[in-house]
Formats: sequence, structure tokens, C-alpha cells
Amino acid sequence: MVQVKSENKKKIGILGGTFDPAHKGHIKISKEAKKRFGIEKIIWAITKKNPYKNKSSLSLKKRIKYAKEINLKNKFIKVNFYENIIKSNRTIDLIRYFKKKNKNTEIYFIMGADNLINFHKWKNSRLISSICNILVFDRKGYKAKSLKSLGFKKYSKKGLEFIKFKKVNISSSQLRKI
Repeated sequence: MVQVKSENKKKIGILGGTFDPAHKGHIKISKEAKKRFGIEKIIWAITKKNPYKNKSSLSLKKRIKYAKEINLKNKFIKVNFYENIIKSNRTIDLIRYFKKKNKNTEIYFIMGADNLINFHKWKNSRLISSICNILVFDRKGYKAKSLKSLGFKKYSKKGLEFIKFKKVNISSSQLRKI
């Protein structure tokens, strides 16, 4: 279980990614994180390009617009592009930005199990795991590989929690094929 550092701290979740396109699976894990961990606000930090994936099929502007449109009823989800503000596309820089901007806040970084497989290769993955909680949501077809990953082995006892839940069988990759 993720260690709660202070009961009186505000809790913010960050779900980063290309959101190419955003879908109900992203909404489902955002709602689940809010419910299970008492997170007040979840930020969808849209990136221009994921270094571990191919070029996005939709423009950044279209991805942001669509992500905002599908969240009109989810007021706790805020969609934005931060790379111009923080001058970086690195998760560690995004988390540092939010920690500096929100002093008395506990940060929860949210990812799908597919991302945990390469997490140990991310810039400053060790530091990420030490300055925020990491919530890894199970994804169809990735559970076994992610639980055997170096990232899980290294960080599961240091603020990383693998979340099992009723998954939505959808992915951005599947939607792009439609």
C-alpha cells in the first residue's frame, strides 16, 4: 500500500502521456485513483511525444482539445500541456514543477502497467519514486510482464503500488486502428 505521508496534505494526481486519443480508460483510472486515494485533482499532462512510442497520429492541439471535451463532466480532471512551461518533456521535471508550485501537496504519479516495463529506463526514475507515490494501473495483457519488470522489483517497496481493478478493454492504439 502507498504510504500516506501526511493526512492534512492536499493530494494531486498526474497522469502523463500522449493521449492519442484520450479515452474512457484514462477517465476510469483517474476516477479510480481519486476514489481509492482521496486525490482531489488529477492533471492530464499531455506530451508532444512519448520517447518509447511512435509519432502521434493527431496533432497536439487536437489531442488537448479532445481530452478536454471528454472531461467536461469530470471537473476534478484538468488537461494541459506543460512542456513549454517547464522547458522539458521529462516526468521528473513535471513532478518537480508541481511539488514547487504546490508546497503542502502529496503527488501521485499515475501510469498504466505498460509504462512500468520501461520505467527503470526513465530519466531519474529512482528520484521520481522517492518524491512521489506511483500508482500503476493494471492493463490487459501487461500484468505479468510489468510485475516481473525491473521497475516493479526496484520500486514496489518504495512508494509504487500496482492497482488491480475492473479494467476497461480499450487503448489509444486500438482506437487509432478504427
